[in-house]
Amino acid sequence: MKTNSEGFSPHPDGGSPAGLPHVLAVDDDVSIRQLISVYLSDFDLRVTAVASGREMLQVIEHGPVDVVLLDLRLPGEDGLQLARALRERSKVPIIILTGRKDEADRVMGLELGADDYVTKPFSPRELLARIRAVLRRQRMHETVADTMAGVRAYRFAGWELNVRLRRLTAPGGEEVPLRNGECNLLLAFLAAPQRVLGRDQLIGLSRLHTDEVYDRTIDVQVGRLRKKIEVDPRAPRFILTERGVGYLFDSTVEVVHG
Repeated sequence: MKTNSEGFSPHPDGGSPAGLPHVLAVDDDVSIRQLISVYLSDFDLRVTAVASGREMLQVIEHGPVDVVLLDLRLPGEDGLQLARALRERSKVPIIILTGRKDEADRVMGLELGADDYVTKPFSPRELLARIRAVLRRQRMHETVADTMAGVRAYRFAGWELNVRLRRLTAPGGEEVPLRNGECNLLLAFLAAPQRVLGRDQLIGLSRLHTDEVYDRTIDVQVGRLRKKIEVDPRAPRFILTERGVGYLFDSTVEVVHG
């Protein structure tokens, strides 16, 4: 479904036609807005394209948006401030658009909570792939969040992770300190035991971001977490590596509600 790249035409019910994911593109370049609108609309995505942060916020306020493509170099506007304002009011995934030399902006955007970035000039095919990946991660994140609703703690092999206090207790009763990323990663594993989780899924679930090496970041975090919960991190009992796919948490997990 194509939309007018010079403005936006929200549906009266605020939803996407036939349940299509709604992509909001924010870029002052009319040719880029037209390219995004035409290309993505051919792949079962509803596209709204606007030229300013003001219009972006109007669309966000009007109804659901599934992912925002945000150019950080809007004339007369601070793209990083817009990203911050958007993240403060919404959990909608954000893909930032930057120039190839704007490394500092990319890093800052990711630190502010953006989910990915695309450098200009970009391939529409790559943009589509990144949008689909972000949407998959968001769906997985929502599924795990629903699973964790009402969960007080997870228990496995004598260990207990208190979800609300974010406190890990070893079988002997001692508390094992976890960094925020390690705790998020363990929560992702405990919410989906005995299931192979790809690195892409774990990135979304644990909200781990770096400038470039996403896969390596997950591997580093897994290594750190193994040192906390495995007797021998080199021969793990719980967090098993599935070569070329991801990781699997191999333990029975008890869910404590309340």
